[in-house]
Amino acid sequence: QVTVEESGGGSGETGGSLSLSCVASGDAVTGNTVGWFRQAPGKEREGVAVIRTGDGRTNYADSVKGRFTISRDTGKSTVFLQMNDLQPEDTAVYYCAATSRYVLPSQWSDESMYRYWGQGTQVTVSS
Repeated sequence: QVTVEESGGGSGETGGSLSLSCVASGDAVTGNTVGWFRQAPGKEREGVAVIRTGDGRTNYADSVKGRFTISRDTGKSTVFLQMNDLQPEDTAVYYCAATSRYVLPSQWSDESMYRYWGQGTQVTVSS
């Protein structure tokens, strides 16, 4: 059993920065895949970034490349999402998702690949 819990987020201004943390507990971190998804009002949930906690390989949505960075601290089973140059369109509820599987790059944004989900944390960016 794996549980995930997000922290961080809040409000920021356009061009500013925020960071999110996700703690995955209850299972081995190595070999897991942990990702961040987001859902804006009136829109479907979408993948933001993912990291394989074993080898550190990452994937990003085109909309956040160059602005967001996902990283992990395997010692503490924590995954971080550093969000820089925030834009109003980044406003959404951000969810952390995890799986004990190694999710292939071609499937990284497929929600069905992830078994464990956090409750979500709000990120609001003002213009």
